[in-house]
Amino acid sequence: MRHNPGNFRFPIHKLNWRVYTNGVMHRLLVTCSACCIALIFSGSSTAQQGAPAAQAPARATQPGVVLPHEVCATQPDQSYALYLPSTYTPAKRWPTIYAFDPLARGNVPLEFMKDAAERYGFILVASNNSRNGAWKPEFDAAQAMSDDTHIRLSIDDRRVYFAGFSGGARVAARIAKLCKCAAGIMLNGAGFPVGEPPTRDSIFAVFASVGDLDFNYPEVTRLDQTLGALGFPHVVRYFNGPHRWAPEEVMDEAFAWFRILAMKQGREPRDPVFIAAQKDLASARAHAFEQAGDLYSAMREYQKSAAVFEEIADVTAFQQAAAALASQKAVRDAAKRQVKEIDEQGALVSDISSGLHSVGQASTNTTDVRSDANRRIVDLRERAAREKRPDQARVLQRATADVFALAIESGIGRMEGEDKDYTIAKDYFQLALAMRPTSAWAFSNLATACALSGDRKGALDALRRAKETTPDPEAFASWLQSEPAFEKLREDQRFRALLPTP
Repeated sequence: MRHNPGNFRFPIHKLNWRVYTNGVMHRLLVTCSACCIALIFSGSSTAQQGAPAAQAPARATQPGVVLPHEVCATQPDQSYALYLPSTYTPAKRWPTIYAFDPLARGNVPLEFMKDAAERYGFILVASNNSRNGAWKPEFDAAQAMSDDTHIRLSIDDRRVYFAGFSGGARVAARIAKLCKCAAGIMLNGAGFPVGEPPTRDSIFAVFASVGDLDFNYPEVTRLDQTLGALGFPHVVRYFNGPHRWAPEEVMDEAFAWFRILAMKQGREPRDPVFIAAQKDLASARAHAFEQAGDLYSAMREYQKSAAVFEEIADVTAFQQAAAALASQKAVRDAAKRQVKEIDEQGALVSDISSGLHSVGQASTNTTDVRSDANRRIVDLRERAAREKRPDQARVLQRATADVFALAIESGIGRMEGEDKDYTIAKDYFQLALAMRPTSAWAFSNLATACALSGDRKGALDALRRAKETTPDPEAFASWLQSEPAFEKLREDQRFRALLPTP
């Protein structure tokens, strides 16, 4: 999702920072003795010398296994999922990725990343508290993870990375941009925070990935151009699919790429065998695109590979292949087609987004405006369902996902903003359902808005539909029992019937 959690100002003194959320300033003091996220931000002389970390009283670890719920020792309300490579030992320092999921599902990114982490020797840590919303809780979760893992594990602060999906990607980018300490970031399905683009004063490696049906496809594509102009080492990898964490094969490429860059930058010793193997894989990816007839992607692959392996291997063949493909008409046409598709998506979404904005305006006739927005949404949904041409169907599917996301975000904004309006929030969630009638996420949000507005029947009806459509019954049951909005419903027999049978 798009995620712009407020304005943040990072003072000159890195151990004293402020968060501004909805106009309210929260001051957070981090002492020099604490092993907190500021340690990641500023590093430590000990880490740079490569000495192993001082170990706190040991807590049980299980290398080679995803541990979904590790409670922070000093902050028991914070937890994270953890994966240690099977070869983990505290006798050496390890590269570490801190991950942020937009729905606080720490185990989810680790399941996609664990094979690559095992293969390339990375520690994985993912918050169970960080979720789309206000900025302060995001940073609290990051700080808690850093605090606990720096005490508990042997982390190489010269090879710390941040990763995120959707709104979590924006969290990862913001932390890296502010701390000026990250070796790199992995962005999935989104780019930098809205209004906070990358700049030359904080350059780090960026591996971005996005599905060809992801509504943020245009944003990530434009980010590729921006990063290139600013001199960021970067890769943008496209895959087949919607808005989601990148699949395992993309994760594998990302982790290997981080290691190659670490070798180029002197963060870890060079391994000629590893470099040669990765160069062969890069060549194979480019050849595969050529054989499939996707010459534009093949050219991009050759260009990327030339940049990645420059200074550590002979890249003449990559450069020559890229130059040869760039001169072909099919490649130029494909580049123009990509721009055209992005423009078409923007036009489709713009027509509806203005109507969604009007729904939230007090001066408008809400019933008429909502009805008009609903009609336009249904028309777009039905048009996308009918479209048979692959290229046009791809554009329409991205546009429908974009409108759905806009409606959901608008509703959440009305529930969580300073001027809470649960009635308007319900309107937005109903419009989201007009685009995706079986969305458990939209039904869950609608249920929350109904409960907060005192609409008991509406809340129970929406919860019933959410339970029917949820792809994860266990997670739904856990949320149902913990969501504060449902406190007044807990004794209702209809609510209790939605809970798992003991």
